[in-house]
Amino acid sequence: MLAILVFFPIIAFIAILLGAPARLTTISVAAANLVLGIYAAFSWQCTCWSLSLPVLEKPALNLAFGFPDGMSAIMVLLTVIVTLAAVLSGKAPEGKDKLYFGSSLLISAGALGAFAATDLFFFYAFHELALIPTFLMIGMLGRGDRKETAWKITIYLGLGSIILLAGLVWLANLTGTYDIADMIAAKDKVDPASQISIAALLLVGFGTLVSLFPFHSWAAPAYASAPAPVAMLHAGVLKKFGLYGLLRIAIPLVPDGLQTWLTPLLVLLLGNILWVGFVTISQKRLDTMLGNSSVMHMGYIFLAIAALIAFPGNPLAQPAAVLLMFAHGVSIALLFGLADRIERNTGTLDLQDLGGLAKSAPKLAFIFGIAAMASIGLPGLANFSGEVLVFLSAFKGYNGTASLGPVQIACILSIWGVVISAVYMLRAYRNIFQGPAVKSTESAADLTLVDRIPAVLLVLALFAVGLYPNILLNLLK
Repeated sequence: MLAILVFFPIIAFIAILLGAPARLTTISVAAANLVLGIYAAFSWQCTCWSLSLPVLEKPALNLAFGFPDGMSAIMVLLTVIVTLAAVLSGKAPEGKDKLYFGSSLLISAGALGAFAATDLFFFYAFHELALIPTFLMIGMLGRGDRKETAWKITIYLGLGSIILLAGLVWLANLTGTYDIADMIAAKDKVDPASQISIAALLLVGFGTLVSLFPFHSWAAPAYASAPAPVAMLHAGVLKKFGLYGLLRIAIPLVPDGLQTWLTPLLVLLLGNILWVGFVTISQKRLDTMLGNSSVMHMGYIFLAIAALIAFPGNPLAQPAAVLLMFAHGVSIALLFGLADRIERNTGTLDLQDLGGLAKSAPKLAFIFGIAAMASIGLPGLANFSGEVLVFLSAFKGYNGTASLGPVQIACILSIWGVVISAVYMLRAYRNIFQGPAVKSTESAADLTLVDRIPAVLLVLALFAVGLYPNILLNLLK
């Protein structure tokens, strides 16, 4: 049954090419996938979700889907939630409905396939499938320097994917299989010397896809140029593929190799949190500010991964990473969706050209405020639960009588990122919604009922997980 989730959007894409109404078809499929995805996530232990179809005998490749654990279920849940919100949020340019909505479906299908695949080949292939419409949408329907940005993201993510592929193929050759579960069972075949080299390839490959510092400069321009559904789906969902891959493949298969690169990883993740954080403060446009903030917050998830590398068996690290992956995905998708609405209603995203928007658009101001508070880490919202668990995971097993280790030092330094987040997000809210109205905002329209549906969907997810994190954490048991 899990294959239905993956292939339903692909079938709908083909139907759109053949003449089916693009918007109606896309929304219907996304809504159906949301219902099925919620059911799948909360019943992931049922064997009914597994599927395996032979594709090749040598090497043995199987089109295989399943839920190895609750982490995959949570990532599928994130994907179906953000997908419906994304296709409801954006507005297709005149005459571009097929490209606009069809591409959104392919991105969603690629993400679902990657998170649900239990065969290494299709794990990689579905992610690459999702990148193709991402490049096309930015290059053809984006704004600003869209062609230059499309080439930049193509080069960065293409190189990252090639490096990643080298590491994955190396692992498959050593273990003798492409089945991920069988690879993990045969991890003893990966010798220590190979582990170090493979770990480096996986960190750089997955890290580039996640925008790990300093391989991050593609992300903010891409999200600023991308149409709303692409920004929401890539920043909210697809970028989690690299983090998921580290947790699913790298940590189980090359733990000793990752130990070798722990200190460099800690330095790089602090680059995400502190360096990119200060870059975010300096931004003058809302879209580039949100793009950089997304890069910044990846550092916290890498901190949880570093805690798991440093202390194998850390019971808090993986739940912290998964919880924050979900929370960040929902909150950044909500922010990008609202930013698109602000631009359509006011004609600009330059912070200096906005002001007083709360007077003419109070509903937009209220929902944006919730999204901003979630991004900052306000208690009661999902991001707070994830970030607190990340910080706790860094100190799990720490002996208070001993000196601080590198993970604890990195954790203490990373807490300054909370302050940085508050500075740029509160300043942006003030500049956009507070003060006297300006020409671009004095007659701006508020959110309609249709506009509020995707926003409310994401807000409910933030509150549900923020007020009761165990709704997701119980899935990991």
